[in-house]
Amino acid sequence: MKAFGKILGLGLLGLLLIIVALGFALTHLFDPNDYKDEIRQLARDKAHIELTLNGDIGWSLFPWLGLELHEASIATLNKPKEPFADLQMLGLSVRVLPLLRREVQMSDVRVEGLNLILNRDEHGHGNWEDIGKPLPQPAGTPSTSTTEAPATADTPANKEDSRERMVKLDIDSLTVNNAQVQYTDAKTGQTFSAQSIQLSTGAVHEGVNIPLKASAFLTVGQPSLKARTELTGELRFDRKLKRYNIEDMRLSGETSGEPLAGKTMTFAAQGQLLVDLAANVASWNGLKLSANQLRALGELNLRDLDKTPQLSGGLSIAQFDLRTFLDSIGHPLPATADPAAFGKLELVTRLQANPTSLALEDLAVKLDESTFSGRIAIDDFAKQALRLRLKGDTFNADRYLQAKSEQAKGASAARQAEVQQQEASAVSGPSTTPLPNAPTQVAWSSDKLLPVDRLRQLDLQADVSFGTLTLDKLPITDAQLKANGQGGLLTLETLRGGLYDGSFETNGTLDVRPAVPQIGMKTRINRVPVEHFIKSDTPDKAPPVKGLLTLSSDLTATGNSQKALVDTLNGNASFTLNDGVLVNANLEQQLCHAIATLNRKTLSGEPRGKDTPFQELRGSLVVRNGVASNPNLKASIPGLTVNGHGDVDLRVLGMDYNLGVIVEGDQRAMPDPACQVNERYVGIEVPVRCRGPLELGAKACRLDQEGLGKVAAKLAGNRLQEKLDEKLGDKVSPELKDALKGLFKR
Repeated sequence: MKAFGKILGLGLLGLLLIIVALGFALTHLFDPNDYKDEIRQLARDKAHIELTLNGDIGWSLFPWLGLELHEASIATLNKPKEPFADLQMLGLSVRVLPLLRREVQMSDVRVEGLNLILNRDEHGHGNWEDIGKPLPQPAGTPSTSTTEAPATADTPANKEDSRERMVKLDIDSLTVNNAQVQYTDAKTGQTFSAQSIQLSTGAVHEGVNIPLKASAFLTVGQPSLKARTELTGELRFDRKLKRYNIEDMRLSGETSGEPLAGKTMTFAAQGQLLVDLAANVASWNGLKLSANQLRALGELNLRDLDKTPQLSGGLSIAQFDLRTFLDSIGHPLPATADPAAFGKLELVTRLQANPTSLALEDLAVKLDESTFSGRIAIDDFAKQALRLRLKGDTFNADRYLQAKSEQAKGASAARQAEVQQQEASAVSGPSTTPLPNAPTQVAWSSDKLLPVDRLRQLDLQADVSFGTLTLDKLPITDAQLKANGQGGLLTLETLRGGLYDGSFETNGTLDVRPAVPQIGMKTRINRVPVEHFIKSDTPDKAPPVKGLLTLSSDLTATGNSQKALVDTLNGNASFTLNDGVLVNANLEQQLCHAIATLNRKTLSGEPRGKDTPFQELRGSLVVRNGVASNPNLKASIPGLTVNGHGDVDLRVLGMDYNLGVIVEGDQRAMPDPACQVNERYVGIEVPVRCRGPLELGAKACRLDQEGLGKVAAKLAGNRLQEKLDEKLGDKVSPELKDALKGLFKR
């Protein structure tokens, strides 16, 4: 037995020596470079690819099957002269004996200078789609014999066997240096490239964490965009379950280009990434995002990866300065009336999305001092179909309006100076000073008002409500806004709310389809204090009139600035002002002065109060190209009645009115004798002329001296007629009496 054992041992040793010697002979005496043509033909016949080997092939046999390829490229058989991949060097070593057990045990795998070129032609066909496909058979070539056994169907049992027989991977490491990928789509003109790709991993084993590190420079052609990216994490995969995940993933870098207007954005994203191809789902948990000043947390889930992917999840964005952020990515906000607007923004929402739409459900937003809740959605990206359903607590819209240009500020200052000059010459109480001149300075801005190009593309449905909405300095309570727009026609279904214990409601349309926008608006105001509409820019300056305004209007205009809209304003309106007061204008005192003049007496009493109250002021307006004509002004004031007609020039906010005041005189218990109305003055209209800026109110009114002279002449004529009647009696014929009366009326 000992001899047999020695013989067996010597035999095995000899066999091993023979194998080693054979491996040495094969690797040193056999040169694979002599068989490049055979290798190329084998690649054509078995893999259906065109393999070009310009460099040397290096190899080793035992115990590692080592291979090094230099200057190699691969092309499809139908375009052998247009390689889609080439590399400078590929080096790998495989342990031989584990291959017999269907195990791949590799040492370090190195890839140098890989260049992958992917093209899609005008018909949408990609060059990679022909990889591994044989050339089509020429016409007339007999097809494969029908006697060949059909391929075995992939029954569940066969699939299970294929999983059980799957090759086991065991690689010490994988290194890719200086690789690049280029993609071109001839149909869309889009290009994409990834350059200077660096990839390194730890030991690659299925079912265990694999340290991973990668970096690349990315470039997109239309629009031009460049990015530097770095990726780290630990990769784990299970090919049987088709599960792949990256733990502690971190993607970071910076990007710049046309979409950022030359600015640079630094970004980072991290979390736990999972892809389950068997269930066609993916998830990103522990999501952390940053982009310049923006910071966000959340989680994302994808389903139906094999169909139309559906995204769901949650997102929370910490408070950040929206204005600063947008400026840092090349999209600055326009200057607003309040420079601090958009300074603070934060939100929490639940996401729902697919390739064509995005919805922010259960949205909670805090913008500066305002809080909103509800839903914002884009139902169709291509159509920009925006859907809003929001509820806010308080929102001051004036803060977010576009700031006035220097030109608009100059025009406003010029008009204010004109008003102040007119006001300086206007005094309350009896006055013989001349009438103020009609204003000439335009009261409205010529700045562009509407983003017409965006509005033409907008598909909008909005339902927004506010606890308090401040608009043009007016605090609207329980405000509700409903609007929709499509194809350039925007409809304001309603904007209504409470206003200073009154209410208002308006609706209308904005048509931006024509070259010049067209606006139509209907408004109803119910018992709103009018002084809030005509407040002066000077805080301590009182409004010229007070009272509860009820107004109905139906107006149209065209243009894209305040000035253009006012210049083209047309329509009709009616108004009533109840429980009113003419502020700082003692109209009663002025009328008593007129009565005293007619009585040829001097007022002896103390001046009355500085204001003039009235029960009602009403009338209708016909607006033509920015000028509102009022043919039927009527006012009821204690002791007198006012009838009038005139114009309000909205272009310069000026008025020009002729008033007829029917006076009753001093109705107090102790009336001023000079202000008592003689019976023959009853029903006589005292003429008053009002002209000047609207801000002056009744201070722009004066007694019409010319008209007052006509009244005096009429009263004198009436007095003479009375004396004629008294003297003549029935002594003359009626014809002669009428002739004499007519003489005095001329």
